[in-house]
This record gives sequence, structure tokens and C-alpha cells, in this order.
Amino acid sequence: MDITPMVPTGRQIIESYGAGRFRVSGAVFEGSILVFPDRSVPWSAGTPDEITIDSLEEVARAGAEGQIEVLLLGCGLRMALVRGELRRSLRDAGVVIEPMDTGAACRTYNVLAAEGRKVAAALIAVQ
Repeated sequence: MDITPMVPTGRQIIESYGAGRFRVSGAVFEGSILVFPDRSVPWSAGTPDEITIDSLEEVARAGAEGQIEVLLLGCGLRMALVRGELRRSLRDAGVVIEPMDTGAACRTYNVLAAEGRKVAAALIAVQ
């Protein structure tokens, strides 16, 4: 599924997702990923239960440095609730977390990135 909008130069754009992988700004990633405005990196979480503050340490650091304000959490095929301690830890770092299914998180990330917002996405791969 192609979901490419117009995005400012130098910003990461999620071009496609599915079959256990993502294509972001021309690069293919197998498995789950973290997408920041300027880079994308593999992510260890494969299910919502594996999402911890440690797995999102890079997100918290980016928030504390003022690089991002919103984290879109793609939970897989269905949205999952975010544990209170995870939400509080990220909020303390200046990041608001918004859980949704992975497809919605990809589309929303692209819209917010196109608007120039300080957004990141933590995306669990879907088949």
C-alpha cells in the first residue's frame, strides 16, 4: 500500500508497510522500526507487550532534547492501550504518546511530518 504525501526535503517519509517490513525514504526495514524526522532505525518490540521505556529510550532522549513532541505508536493490526508508567515516563521527557494500529500510525505520521510537526513513530511490523 503506497501512502506517500508531499514532505519537506530531508524528512523521513513512510512509503509503504506490510509483509513484515517498511519502506521509509527509499530504505527497506525488516521488522519493527522507530521513525524520527531525520532517521529510521530498527526497533526491538514485536508486540505491544514488549513496549517498554527502555525500548523507547531513544524516543525519550529525542523528546528531552526538543526534537520530537508526539510519538505515534503503531501497535500492530489493532490499537492497544499504553501502560500508565510508560505514558508518564514519556510525558516527563516532553513526549505525548498516541497509540493506534500500525497502518493508521504510518498515515498519521506522514500527515504530521508534511506539516513540519515534531513527530516520531514507533511501528510494530504487520503481515
